Amino acid sequence: MSSDNLKKTIGVALGVCLVASILVSTAAVELKPIQTKNAKLDLLINILEAGDLYSPGVDIQQTYNEKISAELIELETGKPLTESEYTAELTPEKFDLKSWASSPELGTPIPSEQDLADIKRQPKYMAVYTVKNTDGEIEKYIMPIMGTGLWSTLYGFIALDKDLKTIKGFTFYEHGETPGLGGEVDNPKWKQQWVGKKAFDDNWDVKIQVLKGTVDETDPNKQFKVDGLSGSTLTTRGVDNLVRYWLGENGYGHFIDYLRGES
Repeated sequence: MSSDNLKKTIGVALGVCLVASILVSTAAVELKPIQTKNAKLDLLINILEAGDLYSPGVDIQQTYNEKISAELIELETGKPLTESEYTAELTPEKFDLKSWASSPELGTPIPSEQDLADIKRQPKYMAVYTVKNTDGEIEKYIMPIMGTGLWSTLYGFIALDKDLKTIKGFTFYEHGETPGLGGEVDNPKWKQQWVGKKAFDDNWDVKIQVLKGTVDETDPNKQFKVDGLSGSTLTTRGVDNLVRYWLGENGYGHFIDYLRGES
């Protein structure tokens, strides 16, 4: 091949690469608003699912606006923030579990001896979503959760009844677990198992646990137990750890104590 032909070939290749990079960059910029909108929509769907408010065809935004109220709580004290304490970035609408946890201002490191969920950092403030009936009375509390599975960090929600003991919903909206194994955290049948289970015993100790196997129906403590994920011991252990962490004193424990005190 002559040097002229080689130069032409390289020139064409560079031209194709340049055009391709421009097209990819343009597509990424053009699609970002759509991706952001879809991510927000998926988040709302999971909040509604945890609150047993979602069904195919339902107007997601309208149902959320009508049925859900959001507020920020300080994890260290468990107390809700007043609106006067909100800032441009510190609002329920701006809450993002992942970015707030990693933020130097909004997040905080977790001492290794306390880090049961193996997440290293968590937000100082968490958004809590309440479901109210037509009389304005709170029926459920929906709380964001996160923790490490086998391959990924799982992000989801757990819903507690107004009695603060009974689990009313459980869902994950983001994870990278193995399809058919740990990925069964998305299985509606498995998630439905959580509904009606008891998170705490009469002494308000965290009692809920995810087993390695299946729940024995003759077990007198079966109300505190959920079937493990078949063939996925590490994901099962991760889900068990993250739920116990977030319901404990380093998660929503102080908030639950605050609500009990109000009651």
